[in-house]
Amino acid sequence: MFKALFADLPRAPRHRGWPRVVVDAATWRGIGEALREGKLDLLGEWGDEGTVHCALYEPATREACLASIDASSGKAPSLAVFHAPALRLERTIVDLFGLEMVGLPDHRPWLDHGRWPLRTPLAEPSSVVTPSASASDRYHFLEADGPSLHQIPVGPVHAGIIEPGHFRFTATGETVVRLEERLGYTHKGIERLLYDKTIDEGVRIAARVSGDSTVAYSFAYARAVEAALDFHPPPRAVGIRAIMAELERIANHLGDVGAICNDAAFSMMHAECGILREETLRACAAAFGHRLMMDRIVPGGVATDLTPAGQDVLLALTQRLRQQFPELIELYDNTASLQDRTVGTGAVSAALAAEFAAPGYVGRASGRSFDARVSLPYPPYNTAPVEIGARTEGDVDARVWVRIQEIEHSIAWLEAALAALPRSPVRFPARATADTSIEGSALVEGFRGDVLVYVRISPEGRLERCHLRDPSWFLWPLLEAAIEGNIVADFPLCNKSFNCSYSGQDL
Repeated sequence: MFKALFADLPRAPRHRGWPRVVVDAATWRGIGEALREGKLDLLGEWGDEGTVHCALYEPATREACLASIDASSGKAPSLAVFHAPALRLERTIVDLFGLEMVGLPDHRPWLDHGRWPLRTPLAEPSSVVTPSASASDRYHFLEADGPSLHQIPVGPVHAGIIEPGHFRFTATGETVVRLEERLGYTHKGIERLLYDKTIDEGVRIAARVSGDSTVAYSFAYARAVEAALDFHPPPRAVGIRAIMAELERIANHLGDVGAICNDAAFSMMHAECGILREETLRACAAAFGHRLMMDRIVPGGVATDLTPAGQDVLLALTQRLRQQFPELIELYDNTASLQDRTVGTGAVSAALAAEFAAPGYVGRASGRSFDARVSLPYPPYNTAPVEIGARTEGDVDARVWVRIQEIEHSIAWLEAALAALPRSPVRFPARATADTSIEGSALVEGFRGDVLVYVRISPEGRLERCHLRDPSWFLWPLLEAAIEGNIVADFPLCNKSFNCSYSGQDL
């Protein structure tokens, strides 16, 4: 498909790594049709100065590519006309850049709640205006028709320590007919904060987009910067980065399995998984000096080496997990009351998972066997592949089992990686040396799914543009679909089985 669409189009010479092509309106339409037909997957879409970019993946060839269309007129054609997963991305482009996405099916704001001090904050200064009175008008949720329907508004403030998001349920009795989300409450202006930062300052911001994925974001950002610089970090740093990524995956999956069981009123699993998660985080702190390993991956390598004592701590952790985790798996599998809540609940069809290029455990639980470590392998996974888990049922139970499989595979991969960790420095200086702006992109598999980062770096080594896309952009809409036909009381269970990031989506 890439060859048919882009064969005669010019490549952007300053973009390194994946190719980036500049397309016209006809080719952009061809991209939309290919997305609709399932020949391409949408990895991301974002605005820029006078340009709209999209990142694409071709399943047939396992290749990725960026396409860009001119928007200097203030307008660009909408991909959402053809492909529903682009809808929220394009509503965000309108909010941040003030571009008109021609044909956009839904003109409601997405991130902008009418409370920003400026409208279209990433647009050219001349087009930035103060909010109008209409900007804060009441948000209009989609309507649903039918007998005996009622609405249940939930949030944005929730019980417990949880990020804010509003959920509008339309139900008949206890059965959900429609769920619509409104997010954006944790918008932090990340992409504006990144502007004109040095590449070393930028990685600290990227690491804080979504705290539970701080390693994945740092990893993706560092790889994007290194792609732009045509830079290769030392081998030991490459290995340590992946070790951190697998530890982050294990810790979060343990937390999720326990929390899902807790929402099904089985608190014993929650407590036992919580103990193992805490032991994992303590091992991370002992090995790398930080429980979440925040700020440990940097452009050029890693900020701290893994000592022999640290390796021993991590190997002791894997042995502990090998002893204790199988008992929890057996407990989950043999508890009938728990299975009654998770099996068949909140199913996502294979067709929807394919359409939304569903990332991570949600996609792999519905038959989409995409994992950036395997489908678009990057070091060290290109030479030390990892096994991925997959199911086809698409329900809460399947998402639990994919997590279980990934924990087991990560444990085995960690033990092999620790035994084969090469000796070398752990960081080389990474500095821009080009006489023009340079660009790079990277996709890294986090625990929740693939994290996309695009950077453009000035000759002075400062960020001219940095876009970060969380997997939750494509997961939140699927949660709306998953809960339809289920009872309202099962929403916490479905929601936790997705565990989407509010902060990562809200930028």
